Amino acid sequence: MPLRVTPLRVTDLLPNSSPRNAMPPPPSRRALVGTGLVGAAAALTGTLPTGTAVAQPSVTRWKEDEGQRYSVPGLKRPVRVTVDVWGVPHLFAENAGDLFQAQGFNVARERLFQIDTWRRRGLGRISEVLGASYVEQDRAARLFLYRGDMASEWASYGPEAREAATRFAAGINAYLDWLDGHPDALPAEFQKLGYRPARWNPEDVVRIRTHGIGNSLTSQVARARLMSIGGNHASRYYRKLEPDHAVQVPEGLDLSLIPADVLAVYGLATSPMVFADGTLRRMSDGLNALRETATGSNAWAVAPARTATGRPILAGDPHRENYTLPANRYIAHLSAPGLNIIGAGEPWSPGITMGHNGNVAFGLTNLPADQADLYVYELDPNDHGKYRYRDRWEKMTTVREEIPVAGGEPRQAQLSFTRHGPVIKTDEKHHRAYAVRTVWTEPGTSPYLGSLNFQRAKDSNEFIEAISTWKLPGSNLVYADTKGDIGWVPGAIIPKRRGRGYDGLLPVPGDGRFEWDGFYANAQLPAVRNPRAGFFVSANEYNFPAGYPTPTYDWQPAYRKDRIHEVLSPQRRTSLADTLALQNDEKSGVARQFLPYLKKLRSTDPTTAKALRLLSSYDGVADKDSAAAALFETWTMRYLYPAWTQLLLPKPAADQLVGISIDFDVRIMNDSFARPDDWFGANGAQKRDTLLLSTLPKAHAEVASRLGADESAWRWGAMHIHLFMHPLGGPNVGPVERGGSFATVSCSYFYHPEYPYTEVIGPTFKMALDVGGWDNSRVINAPGQSGDQRSKHYSDLHDKWSAGEYFPLLYSEQAIERNGGTRILLEP
Repeated sequence: MPLRVTPLRVTDLLPNSSPRNAMPPPPSRRALVGTGLVGAAAALTGTLPTGTAVAQPSVTRWKEDEGQRYSVPGLKRPVRVTVDVWGVPHLFAENAGDLFQAQGFNVARERLFQIDTWRRRGLGRISEVLGASYVEQDRAARLFLYRGDMASEWASYGPEAREAATRFAAGINAYLDWLDGHPDALPAEFQKLGYRPARWNPEDVVRIRTHGIGNSLTSQVARARLMSIGGNHASRYYRKLEPDHAVQVPEGLDLSLIPADVLAVYGLATSPMVFADGTLRRMSDGLNALRETATGSNAWAVAPARTATGRPILAGDPHRENYTLPANRYIAHLSAPGLNIIGAGEPWSPGITMGHNGNVAFGLTNLPADQADLYVYELDPNDHGKYRYRDRWEKMTTVREEIPVAGGEPRQAQLSFTRHGPVIKTDEKHHRAYAVRTVWTEPGTSPYLGSLNFQRAKDSNEFIEAISTWKLPGSNLVYADTKGDIGWVPGAIIPKRRGRGYDGLLPVPGDGRFEWDGFYANAQLPAVRNPRAGFFVSANEYNFPAGYPTPTYDWQPAYRKDRIHEVLSPQRRTSLADTLALQNDEKSGVARQFLPYLKKLRSTDPTTAKALRLLSSYDGVADKDSAAAALFETWTMRYLYPAWTQLLLPKPAADQLVGISIDFDVRIMNDSFARPDDWFGANGAQKRDTLLLSTLPKAHAEVASRLGADESAWRWGAMHIHLFMHPLGGPNVGPVERGGSFATVSCSYFYHPEYPYTEVIGPTFKMALDVGGWDNSRVINAPGQSGDQRSKHYSDLHDKWSAGEYFPLLYSEQAIERNGGTRILLEP
């Protein structure tokens, strides 16, 4: 039955519903000056392989109504929706099923192109609408779909999951039904690309895995290729392993045979759809690898005894690729009897991942659990459909699927699987095959959907119990409740690896000697409750004590964690304002370590002397207005590190290391500076100082070439910029100047050889929660809540975000009503 829409009177909702605060005007598009801004959009996408060009018809403008009534088949009772002046939808239903259906309806209303694209990419159905150029990407995605038992899959997420996904999908489909009768409301992207959004099945929500955060395959292959060129000791220069660990080459593994393109199919499967100027393109391998290796977040909780209010504070800001428009997170408020939760989640999934439910506040950071392995197989020379396992040839499982193609005949795709997982590469010459074993094949590993288990938690005890079933992504869950308890509990599905030298750091032979023997239970992992310090911090650093299973050896540096700890430690009455300031902190831990080595250095070279003078007064704060930050970041990232590798390794190995170290581990370079004789040999300190001095003038010259010869006019923000890019080329939001670096609490990953100085990973969603004084909480989600370019909430939060500002995360109905903007009524 089609939807009908009729005008909604304000009196159909709540009394006193006229908004008190007017909607702020759209942000100005301030032009930024500096050569670092030239071609910013092209720098992010222009080097990618060309895909399918699309027509650019005119788009009918659609006006958002301030009040609407929709008839939604499947609802049992009406659902009220109040979208506040900042674009946050507050959904009030009389039962949970209706609530999740309304959530699906609303997210389709705001993020339809984003979620449709996510679904098509994940299911391998891009060719269906964009043609034969995408058959290989579709095939790759299908290799990694969940193909296991659906009853076990649904049960893994708790008793509410199947109904939540079913009603969520029904809500999306209900909005699509309404669009059939209102074609002018169809988002512009579909009009330009010339296809319609697809209906959803409940299983679509859980079968797609490839948006999960990966942590190991890219580094496994990078480490293997480096060692094959530079010898086993070369791994020492790649990543600092924690706890300290010596990498062993598994018996029978020939590192030299691992092809450079061994992860090409995996990259196709996991790469998001990227558009540039109306053309769909594949994300570059380098940027896709950066998404896997540089993922991070901050989260901390402060106990009542250390806050200004006597209530806990919980803060969180996840770091994901943040140049896409809209961004990855969507804030919503879901309220029904027994469930009243607000915060951010993934737009394509029901529920909320980070926020609070009136009893417990929760944030998360990535726990870099090693959850995948690359297996290498010897193939039967006479039949490459068979691989050696134990003492026999074992036949691969083959699945044939038909991939529909727009404007052409369907293509037949052959998908091959070993007992360990999908085959992503066959080397015919050397009779080798490569397959990926990943936890994605296990029930319950749809990323973040495990949050459904803790959304009704009444206190921290129930929250901790709910995390016992959390699987993916590996996460550090930080919590605080209204009783005053704070703490940390990790959740992940971590394989038990059995086999000599099998540690997850390198690929392994697939002949049966290196196997997973089940998984560690979350109850076997460490946890912290009400720490003596009065606060707990998680920032992806090594935080597992000795005696517990090691989820990985590859952790993020502790720079962000150390800085947060340093700021919180002396505070005895931490306020929400203090918390917001800390989230925006730009003090660099790398600068703190490196700058002392420059203090005693002198040079007769004029350029080097100028560089030394500028850095001698640098306070280490990577502020966008800092001239010294522009020089320091350019020096360390673009000149010092490559020269360091050339000094310590043969050139082929050094070139390989620089090429793979997208988020290079600066801790190793610092270790070498602290112990120069151990790393550089005799007269190590002199060699270190020569290295420092020889690279400074090159960095100074580059900054001068970009910003001019006058150092007083240099500004880090004039080089370091951010741009939210619309999928079809516009309207983009930005560019805007940015401060920070990968080593600051206000995190920014900007360095990549293809796009230097353009921020590609960092926080777009940030929250600071006053636990128990909920309406005082603050949040930001850039550039805006809506993905529809015609919406007033498309970019209205961008200026706040770029200025480090926030808006209230309102929870009480009274506060919501005072700040209501758009009111919607969904009726059966």
